[in-house]
Amino acid sequence: MDATFWVAAAFVVFVGVVIYFKVPAMLTKALDERADKIRQELEEARQLREEAQTLLASYERKQRDALNDAKAMVSHATEEAQREAAQSQAKLQELIQRREQVAMDKIAMAEAQAEKEVREAAIEIAVDAATRVIAKHVTGPQADTLIEQATKDLRRQLH
Repeated sequence: MDATFWVAAAFVVFVGVVIYFKVPAMLTKALDERADKIRQELEEARQLREEAQTLLASYERKQRDALNDAKAMVSHATEEAQREAAQSQAKLQELIQRREQVAMDKIAMAEAQAEKEVREAAIEIAVDAATRVIAKHVTGPQADTLIEQATKDLRRQLH
């Protein structure tokens, strides 16, 4: 019996033991379980990827909405500021017109007062002049009464 025989016999016995104890089935089962586990991990990874994409899309949408809201707020604030500026300008114009009117009224009152004072001074001068002229030309007991009556009539007519 040579060594090749014993190697061949040991190999056959080894293969028989491996088959008897169902080692190929166990290896196949282990490989199948490993393949199933890898498949499950791939499925979980795919689901996580889909969830991440959904979440990313949601955040991008929220960011877009926030940006649009910010733009709308800025636009609204700009419009409001322009409206306030226009109102302030209108109020300023109104205030200027009122003050101008008050100044014009004061000027008109001052002119009327000055005109009245000039008229009264002219009346006094005219009455004094008339009194002197009448006193120079009229003499006698009725002169004082006549002068007084004439000055009263003249003042009443001038006023």
